[in-house]
Amino acid sequence: MRRIDKAAVLGAGVMGATIAAHLANAGIRVLLLDIVPQKPSADEKAAGRTLADREVRNRIAAAALDSLRKMKPAAFYSPGYASYIEAGNFEDDAGKIRECDWVIEAVIENMEIKKTLLADTVVPNLKEGAVLSTNTSGLSVNELAESLPEGVRKNFLVTHFFNPPRYMRLVEIVSAKDTDPEVAAFMAGFISRRLGKGVVYAKDTPNFIANRIGVYALYNCIRNMMEMGMTVEEADAVAGPATARPKSAAFRTADLVGIDTLLHVGNNSYDLLVSDEERDIFRAPEFVRDMVKKGLLGNKSKQGFYRKERKESGSVKLYYDYATGSYVESRRPKFASLDAAKRIDDPAARLRSTVSGKDQAAQFAWRNLRDTLIYAFNRMPEIADDVVNIDCAMKWGFNWELGPFEMLDAIGVKHFAERAESDGVKVPAGLKTVERFYRHGQGREGRFDLSILKSNGGLVEKNAGASVLDLGDGVFCLEFHSKMNAIGNDILSMVHKAVRRAETEGAGLVIANQGSAFSAGANLMLLTTAIAEGSFDEIALTVRNFQKATMAVKYARVPVVAAPHNLALGGGCEICLHSDAMNPHAETYMGLVEIGVGLLPAGGGTKEMAVRAIRMAEDHETDVSPFLFKNFMNIAMAKVSTSAVELQSMGFLRHGDAVTMNIDRLIPDAKRKVLALAANYRPSLPLTGLKAPGRSVAASIKSQLWNMKAGGFITDYEEHLGKVIADVITGGDVPSGTPITEEYLLELEREAFVRLCGQKKTFERIRHMLSKGKALRN
Repeated sequence: MRRIDKAAVLGAGVMGATIAAHLANAGIRVLLLDIVPQKPSADEKAAGRTLADREVRNRIAAAALDSLRKMKPAAFYSPGYASYIEAGNFEDDAGKIRECDWVIEAVIENMEIKKTLLADTVVPNLKEGAVLSTNTSGLSVNELAESLPEGVRKNFLVTHFFNPPRYMRLVEIVSAKDTDPEVAAFMAGFISRRLGKGVVYAKDTPNFIANRIGVYALYNCIRNMMEMGMTVEEADAVAGPATARPKSAAFRTADLVGIDTLLHVGNNSYDLLVSDEERDIFRAPEFVRDMVKKGLLGNKSKQGFYRKERKESGSVKLYYDYATGSYVESRRPKFASLDAAKRIDDPAARLRSTVSGKDQAAQFAWRNLRDTLIYAFNRMPEIADDVVNIDCAMKWGFNWELGPFEMLDAIGVKHFAERAESDGVKVPAGLKTVERFYRHGQGREGRFDLSILKSNGGLVEKNAGASVLDLGDGVFCLEFHSKMNAIGNDILSMVHKAVRRAETEGAGLVIANQGSAFSAGANLMLLTTAIAEGSFDEIALTVRNFQKATMAVKYARVPVVAAPHNLALGGGCEICLHSDAMNPHAETYMGLVEIGVGLLPAGGGTKEMAVRAIRMAEDHETDVSPFLFKNFMNIAMAKVSTSAVELQSMGFLRHGDAVTMNIDRLIPDAKRKVLALAANYRPSLPLTGLKAPGRSVAASIKSQLWNMKAGGFITDYEEHLGKVIADVITGGDVPSGTPITEEYLLELEREAFVRLCGQKKTFERIRHMLSKGKALRN
């Protein structure tokens, strides 16, 4: 049976190093190699080192590993994972390649350099049966394979990761003509399951799938922008969420990638795509070439299509005026079609609304999408065998909300073709014969899709905020579906119904959804209204209901497993903390962040942090203070995990909780966890007889808060908030060791929450968060 336990990454540039980091995230040992420097650096010479010293010879790979440790956003799930990587060099450590099950070539994008490395360094040291892949972003895999012996070619293919590999989901697999199909299938499964990636199968054509279409769309955007006399800023306002594409739109994406890189890919496309009907579009306009000559390269040079300037009034954003070659202050363009689109959550409906508008933005949206979607259709079967591979490539590699063929379905294929023809544009004959590209209720193979489950009769109960679904085998799913899955009364009501349903008819409950975020927390808008009206009794009742819901989860008579992903903040985090187990996706950003709006966790979150600290101290027969202080800091600093792995050190994940790498497997994994727990499940009872840390521990925390305020690290009000949290998490104004109950702790946090709602500074924090999307430190 084929296994991959150790890999070699050849080339310690940004891509090679970050691929190595993600392999380490998956628990794979990595050998990271690069060239030997030509000579010692000045510092190395001053230290008396020569080119004979390993420290000098390994400098390039070692420096890359050091950079990985400091990288932001973090390349590693946990800093300790860097220990999985061994740095070395091609000359001294090539023999270690024999220990590796997978060898990834990731050196500079130059055919001859790659061929030489493969023939001279890799092949003589490659163990029998090892997989060899290249991370090329568009060079021919068949031409590269020519440098390999026949026995190696069957295990050779492209595995093209997108940058940054930890965060970008796409990996394009491209087989050469001699690649063993079983090897390609094994690697697709391994990369999907173990690395959590979305795999598409591309063909051996320039730039493969995502870059071919994505770069075309961007160059087409430039052309239509210039023809219509629009600004960079206006074009970006259209090319983002209004047309089911990311907030980085077109020109912010170009700044992120690098304008020099964009120019290189365009030139490369023009040179290689000699028979492409749209070849000329890849010729960059003169202003783009001038930007590169001037060093306006995007984020890497801190100026590209956008830049920021510091003025007395604060930071000012500017965009590049391609007509004058100068920067102009941002004007925040307004279009009626875009204003209407902002009010629509569903990406298909939003896209349809935008292209149906009558203003200039709508016309620009239509022209850019018309050309791009026809171009994508014409690439079939040149770059991929089916529409699913192309759609997934664009969603995973360029963060589009809908792929090109999903966009055609959203607009209506027949309507699209008729409108394009009315523009005088040649519409492919094959496109005119298509009614839809996807059947209603059809999902992507290998993905568990709740929407398809619902359409096939899996819906059990539903209200405006949440649903209960039948996952089969006696397992039910509580799905949130409010805006950003913010928790309101609808969701709280459905928590009880889901628990009852699982208790009376099933084996257990999964709490999960497939929205953009698991939950952004409680519904602050409703809270703001209640505070403004002085409805504090109503607030107290809502908090009590929230606590009843989380306690219903904790003390259900069947196992409950939470499967969070992406954001799980505030109340969303509290629901997870009360589950029997958590099975988060690797990219889960969880925290008790209520202090940012001048509150404390009151859905049982502060109580749960107190209980866990008390139980930890009892288990270790030691002082509760260090455990409690760590949990206090999680709340007081609004700490949010940078990965699911970090939840372990935060005390949110417990022994036996697992992390899922591939989000498509998240709900099935959680379901398996429920069934495993159900086999021998023993319901528990609300806790009594807990030993309160008491006022002495609270006093210790408060003294540290005073020091932080004196040092200018926190404001007066933040000190006040910290003291309120300290009083609750330590069990109130009681001597250390006083027996208390969970219910008593819930009462403390509820009363504290309502008191804080009456504070002017808390109200200011909530309103600032709602209007600005970030915390106010008052």
